[in-house]
Amino acid sequence: MVPEWATEVVESDDDFETQVLNLGPSHPATHGTIRTVVRLDGEVITRAECEIGYLHRCFEKMSETHGWNEVIPYTDRLNYCSSMINGVGYALGVEQMLGIEAPPRAQVVRLILSEFSRIMDHAVCLGANLVDLGALTNFWYFFQPREEIYSLLEACAGGRLTVSYTRIGGLAHDVPADFEDRVRFLLGYIPKFIDDVDKLITRNRIFRDRTEGIGALSAEEAVAWGWTGPCLRACGVPYDLRRVRPYLGYENYEFDVPVATTGDCYARYLVRLEEMRQSLRIIEQAIDRVPDGPVITDNHHVALPPKSKVYSEMEALIWHFKLIYDGIKVPAGAAYSATEGANGELGYYLVSDGTGHPYRIKVRPPCFAIFQAYPQMLEGHLLADAIAILGSLNIIAGELDR
Repeated sequence: MVPEWATEVVESDDDFETQVLNLGPSHPATHGTIRTVVRLDGEVITRAECEIGYLHRCFEKMSETHGWNEVIPYTDRLNYCSSMINGVGYALGVEQMLGIEAPPRAQVVRLILSEFSRIMDHAVCLGANLVDLGALTNFWYFFQPREEIYSLLEACAGGRLTVSYTRIGGLAHDVPADFEDRVRFLLGYIPKFIDDVDKLITRNRIFRDRTEGIGALSAEEAVAWGWTGPCLRACGVPYDLRRVRPYLGYENYEFDVPVATTGDCYARYLVRLEEMRQSLRIIEQAIDRVPDGPVITDNHHVALPPKSKVYSEMEALIWHFKLIYDGIKVPAGAAYSATEGANGELGYYLVSDGTGHPYRIKVRPPCFAIFQAYPQMLEGHLLADAIAILGSLNIIAGELDR
């Protein structure tokens, strides 16, 4: 795809002051398959147009031929930097349609691992953005705690990046015996790395020159574009679904919603950095509230019965067979489930026709709304600023293209 204005500019520019440049889809600074065509007047961007879809994997269509639980591994591959949040949001929507809730223990574990996933996502976003701006050291500062969190996820789920740990009605299995010790270790381990990056970067003159006033959007513009998450809060709008429409018991935890006012790259950095601290604050409260009990519902229409009963009770064997053969039968109807993903509101519109697989799933990825504003944000900025702006938006291609 070449925009019509691209050829028009090249043909009419006799002095060769204007040029058209293609960034991506394979470009190191895009951190994914995203293409941007920009028109330059010297080093200043005068017009831009973006093209998406290079990582489209038919998530919504494939879901129509899979069972309700079988969709969960596909949700992991939306925002693969914080896959736990994706699965939890989807499961909450299906549970809403079924009229069930996960057991209290499963809800608290979901919350803890979701907040750790948020920390990892912000660490990747800030670390990669700083690498693009020439500050490699901070990337390694952030990746050390990220690896420790991955080890926790691996101990719980068996996977590191795409965990597939969530199930309709709870979790795949219980957490390891040393779960609490691992979480408390991370609560004492991670803050040092956040503080180190804060000291290195927040008041760094080079970093501030590259980010302050760059890619700024007003609160009104951000709302008009449909922004959510850290990018919206950086514009001064304190909208967080964990506060506005709580789930997983977030209303019972004390935490702040970080906001900034300038809406530029620097503000987005500050909001994400503080959100990492607030996530730790939530986890610190949650780890003291993990109750005993099961991590999956005892509803035999939803969850497989324990193996001990399958081997000894005829009814359990029958329900095991029916669930494996027919899958979960979700009542006909529709529901919308929205959770606060690392990039903003991650929504699932679910439609069931009463069979063992979804009739339709529509995903509202936060990146999609955020990326719409990217061409407008580039205009009037230097070419080098385009990289700073894109990194601050944290566009995840898997979530954007689905």
